[in-house]
Amino acid sequence: MSVNQLSDSAQNYLKIIYGLNEWSNEPVTASVIATKAGMKLSTVSGALSKLRQQGLLDHAPYGAVTLTALGWDYAMTMVRRHRLIETFLVQMLGYRWDQVHDEAENLEHAVSDFMVQRIDNLLEHPTRDPHGDPIPTAEGRISIPPAINLSDAADGSKVIVERIADDDSQLLQYFSDQGIRVGVELSVSPAEDFSETINVRVAGKKTTLSLGSRAINAVWVSAGK
Repeated sequence: MSVNQLSDSAQNYLKIIYGLNEWSNEPVTASVIATKAGMKLSTVSGALSKLRQQGLLDHAPYGAVTLTALGWDYAMTMVRRHRLIETFLVQMLGYRWDQVHDEAENLEHAVSDFMVQRIDNLLEHPTRDPHGDPIPTAEGRISIPPAINLSDAADGSKVIVERIADDDSQLLQYFSDQGIRVGVELSVSPAEDFSETINVRVAGKKTTLSLGSRAINAVWVSAGK
């Protein structure tokens, strides 16, 4: 069965389940999926039951949700479509990085595998999308860059932005205005005790920014040079 024979809803669930595990080791549960999808838990539980019957995932009652080999293959197909479309919209159509997520969410269900491959060829086979997320190959291989969440960066360290979560357009606009993008170096400095913030300075700038949890949780970094 081709991924195109799955419903848009099933395609979305598989992509969400993969995405929740991509940058986290926390168990993926029905309630976590419901929160991410913005849907009722009862609705999600029913959908997961159908996907399990189709052999696309394993889900013990009240336990974690995991993709089967077939579910993984379909999830990779959808992730590849989404990230290549985002990259195409930015590089070829002049979209800003905060404008592409919702567009890609709609387009990824309509494109054919042939079109996706043509986009990949046109873009000369990019390995990362505009937000730093890795793009799977046509064979379903994916390489996650070594990175930690900004919250785990040591005080006084210099780090390179590797990935910024793409599901908050307002936050992406803020990062863009402050010069925080993939590949940019940040200097991390201590914040006030108990403030739940992190102070960073973008390389080449004098201003220090105080980032709260919403911003911190969206940024993944690697050790700077």
